[in-house]
Amino acid sequence: MVQVISRPGEAFEGLLRRFKSGVEKEGILGDFKRHQTYMSRGEKARAKLKRAERKRRTRMKRRGGL
Repeated sequence: MVQVISRPGEAFEGLLRRFKSGVEKEGILGDFKRHQTYMSRGEKARAKLKRAERKRRTRMKRRGGL
């Protein structure tokens, strides 16, 4: 949980900026988005294979393969 305490004389914009950076560092939004929809075990496995294949293709393109 991100907790931000106001510093003396600090503007709200600075407080908000520190809060946003804290949320980003904790990975709270990514975790929330990942848990928004349910994926079965098979769907997760297929998505993982798809990501791996895409990653492999981009690596091959960078090396001059394909």
